[in-house]
Amino acid sequence: MLACPAFRSRVNLSNIVRTCGCFGIRRVIACGSGRLDDRIARDGADSVTIEVHRSLPPVLDRLKRDGWQLVGLEQATHSENLFTFPFVSRTVLVIGNERLGIEPDVLARLDRVAEIPMAGMPHSLNAATSTAVAIYEYCRQFPDGAAVSEYTP
Repeated sequence: MLACPAFRSRVNLSNIVRTCGCFGIRRVIACGSGRLDDRIARDGADSVTIEVHRSLPPVLDRLKRDGWQLVGLEQATHSENLFTFPFVSRTVLVIGNERLGIEPDVLARLDRVAEIPMAGMPHSLNAATSTAVAIYEYCRQFPDGAAVSEYTP
């Protein structure tokens, strides 16, 4: 499962939904309008349920109580290398805003934080690209599918 903040452009959410569809991630929790550009999201929009909420903290609190591990994708002092990161099946991958990253009140709720190692400038990928890399790594560790059927909004 994936959770993301409001993005400045619907292009990021559209790309993320397309990626989720390709990898079998069936639920995306989104803030903001939750609107997609269908030309970008393509068939991902048909296979992914998008739940729109005003803010992430109450939803993340509920998921954590229900036994989901909250993993942020962020460059932080306590982040772990994504490529050696041991995901658990019941993971909610929390993405940050393309400009500000993960908000402090959301970061404080996370169980762990993973980071994509960067070797050159500009030291970060955009939100949709970094999400695709993290989803790929999760799916590499769980090739039989993500734990999505156990969650009910």
